[in-house]
Amino acid sequence: MKTSIYGHRGCKGTLPENTLLGFKRAIELGVDGLEIDIHMTKDGELVVIHDETLDRTTNGEGFICEASIGEINMYSAGIRFSGLPGYEEAWNLERVPALQNVLELLAPYKTELNIELKTYAIPYEGIEKRLLETVGKYGHDRKIVYSSFHLPTLIRLKELDSSAETAWLLNAPISLPSDYMETFGFESLHLSKDVYFAHEAQLKGIADRLRIWTVNDPGEIAKLAEAGVAAIITDFPERALTIRNDQTTAV
Repeated sequence: MKTSIYGHRGCKGTLPENTLLGFKRAIELGVDGLEIDIHMTKDGELVVIHDETLDRTTNGEGFICEASIGEINMYSAGIRFSGLPGYEEAWNLERVPALQNVLELLAPYKTELNIELKTYAIPYEGIEKRLLETVGKYGHDRKIVYSSFHLPTLIRLKELDSSAETAWLLNAPISLPSDYMETFGFESLHLSKDVYFAHEAQLKGIADRLRIWTVNDPGEIAKLAEAGVAAIITDFPERALTIRNDQTTAV
């Protein structure tokens, strides 16, 4: 099985993270999938942003859960990334996208989508139901995997939709990972690269059910592709695609 390459928050290494600009570029590069993060606004809109607050990635301040979608749209999601080498003033026009915006952008493409629910700090009551409704309306039957560090979120998703494909995000090892996958019906596990490489021998038998994050080192990318993991989640998808494709051609 060929290892898939997922753009982490789009093209986080070179473009503003979790923006339509970054997602478009990742699609143009030919990624197999995108990894995005969602939170819920005070008026129930799902927005694509990594942190619980606006502070780090926009020129706004405050918690997502305390702002409306209209208020969030007042701020730039690009200006904070002016330190990246390719910065252009046009980036300042980027806004925090709604999940609907991302799904509409993806409509013409077969790109897979990993939606991470950021529910381990703020519970966002009803976010699972809202997410499934949004995907049902705008998802166009694409492959979508829902991931979270917060296990109850994944259980609730399965209770609402038994066909939902879920993945547990882990930055620490667990015993008998196959038992967890079978018991909770996980499509996969999403492991940090440090956990994977520290326990590579034990994980060999389930490599094709693992997505590994966040992998930017060329040597690690090559090693994971050779091991046949399900996917590599990377800030630099162009780099990872080149390495993966070169390996595939060489076989």
